[in-house]
Amino acid sequence: MNRRSDSTVEVRVVSGCDVSPWLEAVARLRIAVFREWPYLYQGDADYERRYLATYARSNASLFVLAIDAGEVVGASTGVPLADESEPFRVPFRERGIDESEVYYFGESVLLPDYRGQGIGHRFFDAREAYARSLGRFRWTAFCAVSRRLDDPRRPPGFRSLDGFWQSRGYQRQPEMVARVSWRELGEREESEKPLVFWLRRLAQ
Repeated sequence: MNRRSDSTVEVRVVSGCDVSPWLEAVARLRIAVFREWPYLYQGDADYERRYLATYARSNASLFVLAIDAGEVVGASTGVPLADESEPFRVPFRERGIDESEVYYFGESVLLPDYRGQGIGHRFFDAREAYARSLGRFRWTAFCAVSRRLDDPRRPPGFRSLDGFWQSRGYQRQPEMVARVSWRELGEREESEKPLVFWLRRLAQ
């Protein structure tokens, strides 16, 4: 696949029950993109069904889809934190943040040929605008897996997204950690991984 211009990509926003027809496409993207460092996710259809059920159930969930020539090439998700599973909610309760005031961003996954074209900013813009439109959230938040800097599996020249996230106004919260299990490449069974939260006050 040749590198595509951002101008060829449609960014479509769907929410609530309208996310259901897109669950399979988002699952495929998650399996493809999260196989890369730093998640090293060994894709599993059953895991995807369990994970994405959260979005299918919520009436305020959100998918921001990047579509090129009818193909979903990227997706970014969100859901009220109160609708998320327990491991993602615990760090907020421990911090004394009202989880009903947090809109949680699940992931942004984008095929390699579409990166560096500004789609990541469009994903954040759309999710933040949606959270703001609901009128009841003070915070937006997401989390990212934490790996040791000296992990031998880290690819040479790997560039983290920390700078991008900071440019969007998010601050890393090293004391806020979700413990989530998945099976990574080379593992026979799921094991628990730490995901560190990033947090931003939602401007009204």
